Amino acid sequence: MRASDSGGAGEDPLDEGGTSILRQPMAVWATAGASVVAFMGIGLVDPILPSIAKGLHASNSQVSLLFTSYFLITAVAMLVTGFVSSRIGGRKTLLAGLALVVVFAALSGTSSSVGELVGFRAGWGLGNALFVSTSLAVIVGAAAGGSAAAILLYESALGLGMACGPLLGAVLGDMKWRYPFFGTAVLMAIGFIPITAFLKEQPRPARKTSVLDPIKALGHGGLASAAVSAFFYNYAFFTVLAFTPFVLDMSPYKSGGVFFAWGVLLAVFSVLVAPRVQERFGSLRVLGGSLVLLAADLLVLGYGNHTTAVVCTILSGAFIGLNNTVFTELALGVSDAPRPVASAGYNFVRWFAAAAAPFLAPKIEEWTDAHIPFVVAALAALVGAGIVAVRRRALTLRAHELEPRHATEDGVSAFAN
Repeated sequence: MRASDSGGAGEDPLDEGGTSILRQPMAVWATAGASVVAFMGIGLVDPILPSIAKGLHASNSQVSLLFTSYFLITAVAMLVTGFVSSRIGGRKTLLAGLALVVVFAALSGTSSSVGELVGFRAGWGLGNALFVSTSLAVIVGAAAGGSAAAILLYESALGLGMACGPLLGAVLGDMKWRYPFFGTAVLMAIGFIPITAFLKEQPRPARKTSVLDPIKALGHGGLASAAVSAFFYNYAFFTVLAFTPFVLDMSPYKSGGVFFAWGVLLAVFSVLVAPRVQERFGSLRVLGGSLVLLAADLLVLGYGNHTTAVVCTILSGAFIGLNNTVFTELALGVSDAPRPVASAGYNFVRWFAAAAAPFLAPKIEEWTDAHIPFVVAALAALVGAGIVAVRRRALTLRAHELEPRHATEDGVSAFAN
């Protein structure tokens, strides 16, 4: 859904209805601040993966399970987040997610083996799924002046978290690999306090969500096509995020700087560039072209020298930002399922690839060489583009189902959900 399709062109989300993005209730700022930390947790371990492997005497494939356990639980949790929030409310769901992140992030820092750390990351993934799947809905519901400014604030928190996570991991991890986990626990504990103090419970949906509703929603051909295409795309995405740090083999500070630049590009292209190129070329053309360019970028990354690999890693953030935006719009707009239900079904499928890529990429390297994991990731991106091309009719957006741009008050954002 392009901005112009929904009548949003020319509107300024910075000053919607006379209410600036900066003039928001404390509940909104509290939730947005905690969202920054939640998104920081995703890329936090990137620059310290080699340090963790050394500290726990683990192989690259074993350490990569930190991502696999995290996203495997996230995928399964997508079936229950709506079930939980529709019964206990958004505020309690947020706080439960925060509490789980605090506990399991702290436990991660105490790990004495890679097995323990992988298990604690799984618990962290459950907490993050509960928090992230609910936070945008809470921000929009509590915001002053309409949804657009609140969505922009949330997307800014997303981009800031994705960019700063590797930096936090680098600064604290350079001292000791355990410190980033303790740092995250402390920051989330601090975030728990203002949410408890300022956020009031919001109205619950009229109809409670069933665990099976997201699975049933995948019976729609368009939604299923978007989910399967996104599955292959996410394999490519998380090959970059989880495997590239081993290939770059840089100090935590340098690796953190690379992924900070990557996160900045991801945020800029998701929030600012995507709506403009969609308006000019159309969503499916942008998506197909971006997937092909991502595949080319991965091939160059895999076979180029070290400097080329660094440049291509950063550049991939631009294509990932575009893809995140358009895929989420497709998930929300191709079926007549309620948006939270459609999003849950879509994410249930695609997050399995985020769990698979961190495990398979190092294994493929062990079986072959360091180039082939990027070839496989490039092929996955091309398969995703092929599905978009073949299923163009099924992937036509139903314009009246979407709010302006790529996020809605139901708690769906370009990256998080």
